[in-house]
Amino acid sequence: MARGEHSPACARRWREQAGHRQWSLWQTAQAIHGCCGASLLKAHRLARGWSARKAVQELEELCERNALGSPRASIDLLNAWENNRARPRPQTIDLLSRLYRANAVRLGLAADYCDDVGGTKVVVVARQDGFGEQPYPIAQWERDEDTERRALFHQALLGGGTPLNGRLLVEVDNTRQAVDRTLAESSVSEEQLDRLDEQVLSYRRQYIKSAPLPMLYRLMLEISEVRRMAVTRQPAVAQRRLLNAVTMLALMSADALMKLGDTHLAHAWYGTARTASDDLGDLRLRALVRAQHAMLPYHYGDLAETLRLAREARMLAGSAPSSPAALGAAAEARALAKLGDHGAARIALSEAEQIFARMPRSGLEQLAFVFSERRLEFYRTGTLIELGELTRIPDPEALGPYTIDPVLIQLDQATHIFREGHTDEACRLALQAMLQVPPEHRTSIVVTRARALLGALPVERRRTAAAKRLAEVLADVAAQPASIRP
Repeated sequence: MARGEHSPACARRWREQAGHRQWSLWQTAQAIHGCCGASLLKAHRLARGWSARKAVQELEELCERNALGSPRASIDLLNAWENNRARPRPQTIDLLSRLYRANAVRLGLAADYCDDVGGTKVVVVARQDGFGEQPYPIAQWERDEDTERRALFHQALLGGGTPLNGRLLVEVDNTRQAVDRTLAESSVSEEQLDRLDEQVLSYRRQYIKSAPLPMLYRLMLEISEVRRMAVTRQPAVAQRRLLNAVTMLALMSADALMKLGDTHLAHAWYGTARTASDDLGDLRLRALVRAQHAMLPYHYGDLAETLRLAREARMLAGSAPSSPAALGAAAEARALAKLGDHGAARIALSEAEQIFARMPRSGLEQLAFVFSERRLEFYRTGTLIELGELTRIPDPEALGPYTIDPVLIQLDQATHIFREGHTDEACRLALQAMLQVPPEHRTSIVVTRARALLGALPVERRRTAAAKRLAEVLADVAAQPASIRP
């Protein structure tokens, strides 16, 4: 594995997503190349799940079947080609193209044909009608690439929330990588910064009630605009405001992807938010990123990671009462309760309540990532369900305008009731939760829990009216394009 590359597990996760979404091998290779830092040649191998030994074996068998002679290839040579330490001969490039059913451009082996002339570059340009070489001024090529990406997200929005397909997923990740490059490299007027601050606040208000998929597309468009503004390093004051905007937009993107069930991209966008907040150096913002990130492993089964992130958030937040400190304590309480450490969970929940009681009221409770009384009620309820101490489910209004929060609480309660042996009541409560949530909010984070409950039912209990109706609703959801399928 070359320096800077992701581990093979990352490519494996992309292959799993490719299987779920029926991507082509080329789409899978593009995703692995863009995310994992592998060369295009190596990405083609990883997209197939081949080891280097397997690839050499496949190449030898290809040559034998087609009487192409004996290939001059070995594991060492293949590693050298994949890591750009050596270049295969033209005859070998032809064999590799046959092996991976691709041309030399898609294998990343046409790079030597590029030439810089008079501030232009002959680049391989990917377009909807195929690939070709074309002279471009470098800056113009980057702008055109960004324009195409923005046009794609505009089109998805106009299409009523087009579901995330292979190309859109790649472009969501390409947007994140472009932001990361800007943060690594990095003149904006005061008026532009004021407009940006207002726009980020507007998105934080919208985010609470908006469906995650169209919101994700809007965020991608806004992030592209911010990246244009931040393409060069700014004076310190301007840079801090840009970094704050990037952090908040990246956090919302990560949270939307978490709701949609794409844990891989969600984790990557949390990483971008972390990079921006760490660069900014604001301890509370750094703590907020960790506290929000803690919910990703909580919802998808890694409670130890939830505890690590929650405790890191609390450490960064310090002793002063703040939203990150309260959220970190509340997240820790939920994870501890779910792990069965009830005494520690009660202590953490009490600490969250005490922190919240000392927090000054800002009047910004209707913004995403502000720890309000309703957010505290949501975390308190979730913790008490796991502790077995909840006497009644709060009215949805008590949990605020976060549309899926009451649904998640009801599904948690249904799971708890199921564990106590009340299967019919659990199914009825899960059914009520699914019918309550608007179709555009029936994303994987909701659907997966309901399916898990239904799948855990004994076979004889699946014939009850409530279980059958729940199965029907889940089947209807599967036929709708609004969410990423788990």
